[in-house]
Amino acid sequence: MLENTPSLHPTRRQWLGTGSALALGGLLPSLASAQAAWPSKSVRFVVPFAPGGSSEIVARSTAAELSKTLGQSVFVDNKPGAAGNIAMSEVARAEDQHTLILGHIGTLAVNPFIFDKLPYDANKDFKPVSLLAKVPSLYVVHPDVPVKNLKEFIAYAKKNPGKLSYGSAGNGSAGHLAFEYLKMTADLFMLHVPYRGTGPMMTDLLSGRLEASAVGAAAMLPFIKSGKVRCIATGSAKRLPQLPDVPTVAEQGFPGFEMTQWYGMLAPANMPAANLDKLSAETMKAVKAPASLERLNADAAEAIGGTPAQFAQFIAAEQLRWKKVLLRAKVKPD
Repeated sequence: MLENTPSLHPTRRQWLGTGSALALGGLLPSLASAQAAWPSKSVRFVVPFAPGGSSEIVARSTAAELSKTLGQSVFVDNKPGAAGNIAMSEVARAEDQHTLILGHIGTLAVNPFIFDKLPYDANKDFKPVSLLAKVPSLYVVHPDVPVKNLKEFIAYAKKNPGKLSYGSAGNGSAGHLAFEYLKMTADLFMLHVPYRGTGPMMTDLLSGRLEASAVGAAAMLPFIKSGKVRCIATGSAKRLPQLPDVPTVAEQGFPGFEMTQWYGMLAPANMPAANLDKLSAETMKAVKAPASLERLNADAAEAIGGTPAQFAQFIAAEQLRWKKVLLRAKVKPD
């Protein structure tokens, strides 16, 4: 009978099993605590363009508000080059869970269709976080061009085919897209002059060596207000409060026309779902915070916000839209 009675003393295997369970029980709260504590250090928000312009305004406004709510500083890091491909490639491979990037119409909806090979996959290497803001494109001319609105501009361009040229920050840039979209819609023929950045292009536009351009509102408003360039139309869906007397393209004979640059936040594809959910929730609040709205509104930028799913749907729709324009215009990178 005694031989079949279980031992009252735990065996070595039982001790080890008990110890493993205790260790695991102690580890699980630690893992949960570490996950809940994200971010555990400063967050780098990469902007794939040079400092200045709309991208800088949107990124810094968002970063400033996120720094208040995430419990860690969020700082902007400009890494320009190769139409944004350098920065996109770097962030796609980031593994520190504290690196984000500013997505843009160019890097997400243009580059995939104009480069034969990209060092990143716009749809697989990133997780959309939130659409941050839209910045309307303003169609402007040098004051020497004898037109006061878009209708007159179109009539003048058709009477003088090939005489007018427009400039952009480069092939595939937002300004290039904006004017090609207008050309297709209005059936215009104009020469495109690509520059290496908005700065050089603006220099020639202001001096009169270039007749026209389409530029984001933030960068162009000061020159419009000073009379150095004339705005003939806005690409926004409705008139801008900053330019109440300037009609939209849609108002001037092209219903449904809208041309805006847009910016959103992306995380590397390896970001855990819990971290992404937290980041998305805080980002949506950051974009609509009073200080952020004031900053964006001052530069005619529209705060958007939205969930990761909504941003993903938006990106897909923009890719479909611009693929058609890019193929028809035969746009190639510089």
